[in-house]
Amino acid sequence: MSRRAPSPIYTLRGAGGPLNTLHFSCNGRGTPVLFSGSAKGSIHIWNLNSRRALKVVEGHSGSSVIWVSTLQSTDTLISQGRDMQVCLWDLREGRIDLVESLWTGSVGFCQCSLLEISPSNYMLAFAGEQTEEIKIVEMPNKTPVCTLVPKAKLGMVMCVKLWQPDLGPGPLLLAGYEDGSLLLWDVTQRSQLSSLRVHPEPVMCLTFDTSSLRGASGSSEKRLSSWTLDKQNNLQLQDGLTLVNPGISQLCVRDDNKLLVSAGWDHRVRVFGWKKLRPLAVLQYHTDMVLSVAFSDHQNPRQRLLAAGSKDQRISLWSIYSEGSGSS
Repeated sequence: MSRRAPSPIYTLRGAGGPLNTLHFSCNGRGTPVLFSGSAKGSIHIWNLNSRRALKVVEGHSGSSVIWVSTLQSTDTLISQGRDMQVCLWDLREGRIDLVESLWTGSVGFCQCSLLEISPSNYMLAFAGEQTEEIKIVEMPNKTPVCTLVPKAKLGMVMCVKLWQPDLGPGPLLLAGYEDGSLLLWDVTQRSQLSSLRVHPEPVMCLTFDTSSLRGASGSSEKRLSSWTLDKQNNLQLQDGLTLVNPGISQLCVRDDNKLLVSAGWDHRVRVFGWKKLRPLAVLQYHTDMVLSVAFSDHQNPRQRLLAAGSKDQRISLWSIYSEGSGSS
């Protein structure tokens, strides 16, 4: 049974717009920071020690920033905006310089997916100019890898996840589409391996645990769908969960694969045990839709945080270290 959770340990204000995306960088030697991207086009870099913004970047000509991430191997920030640009920023020695940009051609809300191959090489997957098109490029040289277009008419690409399996020659990609379908692609062969209808409405978000080959997806309905990938790369639907209120903006599994959190249209963050999808807590603070959630990557588990960004322009930070310590 869900239990009422405590208040956030602190909040961050001043983003100036709805918070579409959050990303932590806390496992290095420097100051732990949180990156946020807003619908007003701003990227804030928050110092988690002082709980204030270190810097504010206006990098997408006022267009909504829908995704931010960093490369583990270098001081590089990557941001994606609805100006159809992906921007690469150099963060070394306290500066923030635009070093490269990539035109996507997509005006949608599909967030990029990043796969680091080596310290100097990584892949980006993103929705392309055509409605059902997914493009994958090798960076930083912007070398095209492939373009993936389904045979059937599935509508707009809504969300993607790119990863490298432990066994297998090349990357795989999961994509959620406007008609509620989920497709698995072999990137190397440029072929569709499996498909599954996971929602009657567009797949708004997905998360995937590459260790257990389990995933979850959300839509505008009251349903949290759960699915798996078998050894033959077949997608299979599992028992999902009926929610109290409709609408999920984003899903995130914690790195230890014990917790799943959802960003809800009902202003709430819900915490589930990932193993059995058991409801653990409802985090209530925000006064509008929660749009983004992220777990921190502190090396010390007791320092790890959950952040939630909302349409109310605030970021809440929660300590839920003890949650999910059992077989939930």
